[in-house]
Amino acid sequence: MRQYSADLTPPWKKPQSVPEVPAEPGLVVEEPGTGFCGAVIRCEAGTVTLEDRFGKHRVFPLEPRGFLLEGRVVTLVRPSSGPARPTRTASGSVAVPGARARVARAGRVYVEGRHDAELVEKVWGDDLRIEGVVVEYLEGVDDLPSIVESFAPGPDARLGVLVDHLVPGTKEWRIAQGVTSEHALVVGHPYIDIWEAVKPASVGIEAWPRVPRGVDWKTGVCEALGWRVTHTGEAWRRILDSVRSYKDLEPQLLGRVEELIDFVTAPS
Repeated sequence: MRQYSADLTPPWKKPQSVPEVPAEPGLVVEEPGTGFCGAVIRCEAGTVTLEDRFGKHRVFPLEPRGFLLEGRVVTLVRPSSGPARPTRTASGSVAVPGARARVARAGRVYVEGRHDAELVEKVWGDDLRIEGVVVEYLEGVDDLPSIVESFAPGPDARLGVLVDHLVPGTKEWRIAQGVTSEHALVVGHPYIDIWEAVKPASVGIEAWPRVPRGVDWKTGVCEALGWRVTHTGEAWRRILDSVRSYKDLEPQLLGRVEELIDFVTAPS
């Protein structure tokens, strides 16, 4: 006699299995019940501690189907024994444990200013070291033609440049058009300064303020936000510290930096 299962639940009504993901430090997840989103900083027996972008900590139980990872339901599990490593870099790329930095390529990526370079390093630093891409910064976009001429980009030495406020018709746009070639790519974002490329919510403000013409933009921002600083460098440290990963940056910047990295590392 054939034996039948006592479970008469249709297959489409049965709970679907979800992947189990080790709660490695640095993994960014969301607890859907509270909406709390943060990076794993500690995983103990039965619990996981998350830290959000503002430094706030919350402890949650390790329950089945208890978290969202990039919008998908997952079950967090305690990592296996051994040194824990982040599963993703700050740029969102899959981390490569133990990977050595590649010998620097002949190609380069230039950005417009020290703050731009620090932000790129914080988010894309791990990727750039693996690819052997060196990032340098311009003192000003006016220096770009002489830098490109001196660099002499070619098939094995491509040059990528990120420019602030690259809007058609502006001085920056005309300079970029003049130096762009098969082996030199100039891209930009629409923001007056790299500060604006950080999402306001990540910094803890509603929006970046409008600064009247004729007023130094960074100084005007600090005054409008009521930030009491002796110089704008202090404000930048505050902004940079609020950036944990690519999720804290505007898409208009993310796409341009990824484009430059792909351009410089493309096979000759």
